[in-house]
Amino acid sequence: MQVYKEQDRYDIKNPVVTVGIFDGVHRGHQHILKTLAEYKDRVKGESVILTFWPHPRIFLTNDQYSFKLLNTLEEKKGLLEKAGVDHFIIIPFTRRISNETACEFIEEILVNKISTRHLLVGADNQFGKDRTGDFKTIKLCAEKFGIEVNKLELKIAEEEKISSTRIRKALWNGDIPLAHDLLGYDFFFRGRIVTGKKIGRKMGFPTANIFSNETYKLIPRVGVYVVEIMVGDKKFGGMLNIGFRPTVNHTGEPPSVEVHIFDFDKEIYGQKVTLLFKERIRDEKKFDNINLLIEQLKQDKVHAREILKNL
Repeated sequence: MQVYKEQDRYDIKNPVVTVGIFDGVHRGHQHILKTLAEYKDRVKGESVILTFWPHPRIFLTNDQYSFKLLNTLEEKKGLLEKAGVDHFIIIPFTRRISNETACEFIEEILVNKISTRHLLVGADNQFGKDRTGDFKTIKLCAEKFGIEVNKLELKIAEEEKISSTRIRKALWNGDIPLAHDLLGYDFFFRGRIVTGKKIGRKMGFPTANIFSNETYKLIPRVGVYVVEIMVGDKKFGGMLNIGFRPTVNHTGEPPSVEVHIFDFDKEIYGQKVTLLFKERIRDEKKFDNINLLIEQLKQDKVHAREILKNL
């Protein structure tokens, strides 16, 4: 897959284009990508995903801390490449872009820079200033430039459309099964192992503290999770705590992401790892003393191993 930041011209053979954020590259997006692949084969062209970065909401509201995304840009690239997309164009979202009408955007980007001949538009896709460019407007503007426009129908799950918003809500609620059903894959979180206070080690449950500097990456609801963790090319089971460690934390620290890796005793400080969420097993809670916490962790470990065994 060829990846581009904005440039004056793109040399793409008979481009078949769709425009969107594609946060999560979920089952609804996968339906679009499958249709895109079938269409580009039919017209002997090349598939193009055009997206904006940063996310328009983050740019327009400066909301990088409270508004979270399912994917980082690098994660999105990997998912789109895996889906077989030929070209991924990242348009920097600027104040000027935000003020363009749909027709202006079509002429400037789709026509003058990409030479688009085929445009696939989601049934509820809107772009242009204040998202006023609906399908009817987009089709009318695009056809003036000889672009063939086709509507993509929505993918439905449980009588509702599949959307990034639904998946974010599921993860914020700790509903991992629903999130996975809508995504079509396990939600994952990538970060680097950093040094912690080694409190877990003293209790017989050493943990790896995981840090990501991507402030907009969504972290699921506070609690204890069953996970798999990729260390290099090897996969291990584990249990993960997201939260404030109320039994041992008395300093008002921010929430942590720390994993106890089963059957693992290597030092991996500084390494990048990937967490694959499997199931949420309980809320985080404060115990009256360390011994009660240790007993709960022992129960959590037995429960987590049983879940992993039955995957």
